[in-house]
Amino acid sequence: MTCKSGLALLALAAAPLVAQQPHRMGRDQQMMSHMMQMEQMMAPMMRAMAFTPDHLLARKDSLNLTPQQITQLTALRDAAKTAYDPAAAAAKTHMDALAQALNAASPDTSAVKEHFQEAHAAMGKAHWAMLAAAAQARAVLTDEQRTRVDRWASRTMDHPMEH
Repeated sequence: MTCKSGLALLALAAAPLVAQQPHRMGRDQQMMSHMMQMEQMMAPMMRAMAFTPDHLLARKDSLNLTPQQITQLTALRDAAKTAYDPAAAAAKTHMDALAQALNAASPDTSAVKEHFQEAHAAMGKAHWAMLAAAAQARAVLTDEQRTRVDRWASRTMDHPMEH
């Protein structure tokens, strides 16, 4: 079952309950629409993430990676980690501060905005580190290996609940 058909089944199953609460139905539909938009926006990046060095190294036997490929992917993984870890830590710090600022009785919107923007920038740096590593790792593979990973990624994207 695809994620979209799963969402459709969920919507059909919830319809009788939602119909009892007309004001809530609009919010639920809006939330589902937003989630589907996010899924569509993130799909290209999620597909690319199948090529992160960690994912490829975890499948080194089934991909028949050569010792040279393993060395190159390990170097890419380690370099990405040194960029990713501090960015992810900064994002967490700002998300924690954002949550604290939002929990105040009277939140200071300038503090909320500052922590949101800082967290967003840090998450962007962390995602970029992994995306760049995935692009470089993709280039390390042979055509046949890339095709195999593309197939795995397609199956995972088409059937997210099965993997």
